[in-house]
Amino acid sequence: MVQAAARLGICPGRFWQLSLREWRFLSGQGGQPLQRRAFDQLMRLHPDKEG
Repeated sequence: MVQAAARLGICPGRFWQLSLREWRFLSGQGGQPLQRRAFDQLMRLHPDKEG
C-alpha cells in the first residue's frame, strides 16, 4: 500500500497520516475493507516504533 501511495505521489510519512477513509478514496478501493491477512502483512512490514 505504501508503494501504491508513492506511485500516487504520497510520501510514506503522509501515507501514515491518512485516515482509512482517505486512503480508500485516493486508491479507488471504493470502501472495500482491508482483509485481515493484508493487515497482518502490513503490520509486519511497518511495525510501530517504540519511543
